[in-house]
Order: sequence, then structure tokens, then C-alpha cells
Amino acid sequence: MIIKIAITLGVLITATLLMKKKEMSYKQSVMKTLYPMIMWGSRSAGKKEILINKDKAVPMVSFYSLSAKDIVGNDFNFASLKGKKVLIVNTASDCGFTGQYEALEQLQQQFKDKLVVIGFPSNDFKEQEKGDNENIAAFCKKNYGVTFPLMSKSIVLKKNHQNEVHKWLTDMTINGWCHQEPAWNFCKYLINEEGTLTHYFPMSIDPLDAEVIKAIEN
Repeated sequence: MIIKIAITLGVLITATLLMKKKEMSYKQSVMKTLYPMIMWGSRSAGKKEILINKDKAVPMVSFYSLSAKDIVGNDFNFASLKGKKVLIVNTASDCGFTGQYEALEQLQQQFKDKLVVIGFPSNDFKEQEKGDNENIAAFCKKNYGVTFPLMSKSIVLKKNHQNEVHKWLTDMTINGWCHQEPAWNFCKYLINEEGTLTHYFPMSIDPLDAEVIKAIEN
């Protein structure tokens, strides 16, 4: 069984290298091909802890008072998101979970009338987002058809210069209950129509997972 898996894996990687997309590095091509196996492996490892605001705690600081710079440097005011659910995701171009960009775009299109997906590119995890904002935007558009808003590359972890939005998401004294910082690239935070943080989904949860869909629909 192990030998068959190794042979299959070798064939997939070889095929990927031969069919490498012009806009992708070899690593990115391999990661995109292996994404289903990476997700399967993550689930098998049990990294699926979902955090839920069961007590319906309200934020001490309004979500709609936040702002950020988008990928081209323009101001993005979160007050414009009132009345919609918001899914905030820290992203990277060279990660095993980068294939989630495609699922995030599908999610955005499926719920475009009630949901806004927002990507926050970050180089915090093993330097898997080394590109500048221009390169990141081009990569996402060409390879995954991303149309949802991307913010400027920033720091998402609790250290010096953590961006304002992730500071809000990861400090329970501000958001009312959640102290969980991103465990890796592609962790997801869901905010409801009233600006309350309701869920944290780790990177091992696919954006199209039934639990994510249920949270958006409720």
C-alpha cells in the first residue's frame, strides 16, 4: 500500500513539473497538485478544532471602526461591510494550503449577496509569502481567479506591528471572547452581520467544509 502511494505521488509530482504553469514556481505547482492530499493528511492528524462564540459575547471595540490598506494601497474601511458576514483569512502563495484560494473564491461567488471574503497576505509562517503586493495580486488573479478583496501584506501574529484587524480578532479584551491567533496560513475568522466574531476555523478546515457553510447560512 505504501509503495503504491509513493508511486502515485511520484507520478503526480512528475506530471506537475512537466505541466508547470508559467505564473507559478515549481514549488507552487507541486503544492497545488498535492493540495487534496495535504487536506486529507491535516484531517487525519486531527487539526480540526473549531472555536465558536457560544455565549454570543459582543465586542468591546466595534469591528466597523477598523481599517486597513488594500493590496494596491488604498484605504479599506470596515464600516462598508455592515449588514454582511465577513470571512477573514491570512493567506500565503507558497503554502501547502494555498489551494484554498480556489475554494475561497467559490465561497465568495456562492454567497456573494451575504458574504465578503477578505484575504490578508502574510509572511509570518516559514516565509511562505515573500512576494510584494503587486506579485501577490497577480499570482492570486492568474492562478486562482481571485476577485475578493486582498489587503496589503502585513503581520498577523501577536508580535510587533500586528495589523489592526488581526489584533482585534485575536484579543478577547477587544473582540469579547477569542484569544486565538492564526495557527498557520489560511486560518479563518467569521464575523456576522452585526460585527460580532462568531467562529474561528483552523487551516485544516476547507472553506467549502459543511461547518463553514452552516455558519454562513445561519
